[in-house]
Amino acid sequence: MGFVVVGTAGHVDHGKTVLVRALTGVDTDRLKEEKERGISIELGFAPLELPGGQVVGLVDVPGHERFIRQMLAGAGGIDLVLLVVAADEGVMPQTREHLAIVDLLQVKGGVIVLTKKDLVDDEWLALVTEEVREAVRNTVLAKAPVVAVSAVTGEGLEELRRRLAEQAQAVSPREASGPARLPIDRVFTVRGFGTVITGTLWSGTLYQDQAAVILPQGLTCRIRQLQVHNQRVNTAYAGQRVACNVAGVEVGQVERGSVLVEPASYRPTRRLDVRVKLLPAAPRELSHAQRVRFYLGTAEVLGRVLLLDREELLPGETAMAQIALEEPVVAARGDRFVLRSYSPMTTIGGGVVVEPYAAKHKRHRPEVLAELQRKLEASPSERILQLLERPPWGLPFAELAVLSQVATSEAEAAVQELVAQGKVLALPSEGGKYLVTVEQASRWQEETLTTLRRYHQLYRLRQGMPREELRTKRFAPLPPRAFSSLLEHWQGQGLVVDRAGNVALADFAPRPTTEEEEKLAAMAACFREGNWQPPSLEEVLQRLGLDGEEGQELARYLVQNGELIKVADGLYFSREAVALAKEKVAELIRTRGSIELAAVRDALGSSRKYVLPLLEYFDQIHFTKRVGDKRVLYGSGS
Repeated sequence: MGFVVVGTAGHVDHGKTVLVRALTGVDTDRLKEEKERGISIELGFAPLELPGGQVVGLVDVPGHERFIRQMLAGAGGIDLVLLVVAADEGVMPQTREHLAIVDLLQVKGGVIVLTKKDLVDDEWLALVTEEVREAVRNTVLAKAPVVAVSAVTGEGLEELRRRLAEQAQAVSPREASGPARLPIDRVFTVRGFGTVITGTLWSGTLYQDQAAVILPQGLTCRIRQLQVHNQRVNTAYAGQRVACNVAGVEVGQVERGSVLVEPASYRPTRRLDVRVKLLPAAPRELSHAQRVRFYLGTAEVLGRVLLLDREELLPGETAMAQIALEEPVVAARGDRFVLRSYSPMTTIGGGVVVEPYAAKHKRHRPEVLAELQRKLEASPSERILQLLERPPWGLPFAELAVLSQVATSEAEAAVQELVAQGKVLALPSEGGKYLVTVEQASRWQEETLTTLRRYHQLYRLRQGMPREELRTKRFAPLPPRAFSSLLEHWQGQGLVVDRAGNVALADFAPRPTTEEEEKLAAMAACFREGNWQPPSLEEVLQRLGLDGEEGQELARYLVQNGELIKVADGLYFSREAVALAKEKVAELIRTRGSIELAAVRDALGSSRKYVLPLLEYFDQIHFTKRVGDKRVLYGSGS
């Protein structure tokens, strides 16, 4: 059985708080100011046990127009609503505004409660019932049951509990497997404990001692304690009213509208793609770039509505748009929001978030509108595929799950489905998988093969293109491990080979011409003749009359084939000279226990200019090891 939050809505003084007290025994007018003024300023919460044993969280939402922000803060996290209408007054302006908000937020259902039944006769009650039925027509409460009650006499309360239980049992549970998200509606301090935040857990699970982040401030914290319905718990689940005692943040750093989330699960945004609806009862049209008040969860932020296909939205119309906000919010795909006019403040519309991390769009573009419609209707696998089909053309799984706003378990299943369908390639990467579309991997493959063909034409004698050069030129956005996985994938297909850190086409091999073979032999002979006092490369090229660029390529070929050893920049020894030097050095060390540079210089009949780089080269390849001014054989333990 899922956890359900029920909110009250309705005009001021229509008996919402008295009804909650009659149902639960809890007085939600907890603040002194509320007692003095007789109205609910802040959100009040109480547990309610229904027939059948299910316990729901009852949120007493303020009804006065001035406190509409608090009403929205409560309505954003509720599953069902008790629309309260006083039988002696009937439908009032705030009744209609609250009903509009409930409809815009697509609250799953509820019960219409006619309070103060004891103050009217049956004929008047029938008239009010008919008026209410007309008001809720074409809204989410069109089929909601109507129950007349008296909180004074208790009449109708049991029927109300029964009807509410029926509605609660039909509510689908909130997403428990996704990342935790708790929009904060209250922040206060408890002596001896510190900062406490409260809200309805929209998704995921929270644990005691769990690390968390408060956005958009980016404050890291730890959950010291959790309470649900005033009971301490170790775990809180999606749909529950939760109080969190958090360590690491001060009360002044957090405010209503902030959101507590799991680390690396959400990020703040200032621009959202949305589908927006202007209420039929809106007082006027909504103009492009009009400034509005934007409500999502517990946040209220000023922003502008950027209409993408028209200059104005008429009452009752729906359109695709962007919301450009003046402050960041935390949003997810599918979130419902409400719009109120900047001044005077009245509810004018709302809608659904299509893309929480939106880029700027050019207006009046059919392809943009089509893409937004596709996003709106997309399944989890389609959403993931859409993200992978746009720059940067690949994403780590963890980031993909956040951007797609798909629960982790659901995202994993969707990725497996896409891989099985041959649409997505999952590459092992740092800390998990890096995902690319098979189509993009094919494009990269063709670009890589073309790049290597050109490289081989330019550098016929090289083993291949250095891996890092290929990565930085073509695959800079890819994590290094993902790039390696991509190469391994192509190697498995027999397309490329990796030769000592150089990537080449599988059918390519360096092949010198006959003329080049002669030049290579002459160069190698020069270095062999020099033995332990080899000439510089420039001297060899000058002696053989070779061009500098050509000579560099020939020398590189001799190095990669092992004929020459590059000991240091500009210093090459023949293979034979290095091998014989290793023998002499090893013999000296075995005889003496260790050697100094001078002893090697004398044994080789060379000079410090050549011997010092040679010994440093031996250290680098772990043949010798320097200990102070002496050297021993590597691994000797000296």
